[in-house]
Amino acid sequence: MKKAVSLVVTVVVIFIAAILLVNSMYIVRENEYGVVKQFGKIAVIREEAGLYFKIPFIEEFSTLPKNLQMYDVPSSELLTSDAKSLVVNNYVVWYIENPEKFIQRIGTISEMENRLDATIYSVVKNTMGTKLQSEIISAANDEGNRNAVNQQITEEVTQNLNTEYGVTVVSVEIKKLDLPSDNESAVYNRMISDRNQIAAALTAEGELEASKIRNETDKQASIILSEAAAQAEKMKGEAEAEYMRILAEAYNSAEKQEFYEFYRSLDAMKVALSGGKKVVILPADSDIAKILMGE
Repeated sequence: MKKAVSLVVTVVVIFIAAILLVNSMYIVRENEYGVVKQFGKIAVIREEAGLYFKIPFIEEFSTLPKNLQMYDVPSSELLTSDAKSLVVNNYVVWYIENPEKFIQRIGTISEMENRLDATIYSVVKNTMGTKLQSEIISAANDEGNRNAVNQQITEEVTQNLNTEYGVTVVSVEIKKLDLPSDNESAVYNRMISDRNQIAAALTAEGELEASKIRNETDKQASIILSEAAAQAEKMKGEAEAEYMRILAEAYNSAEKQEFYEFYRSLDAMKVALSGGKKVVILPADSDIAKILMGE
């Protein structure tokens, strides 16, 4: 009986010891802070990863993320300096730099996200309220201007949050810009009308430029054709003059002229006798008549 009681007591002691051992150990990972509290107050904060021990049932262990946190801020409708509405959607990248101050001032990640909502909304509202809607839309489409606006918002949010809550805001970025649904169609129609006007102006300028080019081309073509015609007439005149010179040289004597006249008469006779029966009346003293008569 005593042995049985002793065995039970031993098992109970071992069980309690195991429970105490398990509750006294905790592990801190690379991407987190280990926070140990005693009666609700911070006893120690572990920043290095490893296995640690605490007083069981007296000290409580919890963790906070050490790595970068990305939070998508809910969309909000804001007014620009020209009293036009824009729906802005931001996201913020941040991390806990001072876990002790963070626990004392905030306590939880969800509460920190609420503070981010309020602070970013206020900063973005003030920033957008100093700019025209067209400037904001143009900045959103231009990388350099967009970065400048994001940098301005980030700096102001950092000033409001970093020193007070033990966190560091790395960046606040404009994720998306939209128009409110009630005036979206009107703005789109106006944008389409503006683009149509620009297109019409560019088309008119193009047609005017094309007309200038065509007129100049026609002018140059007329000049070239006129010069070519004048050159052709000049060459024709020179050729005729050369032809007359050659004829004059070829028939510069009475015998040559007589032979030429006889040759032309033969050509005329050939043409006259072609094409069927013909009757030719020639003078009796004609050289051609003499040839035909065999004299």
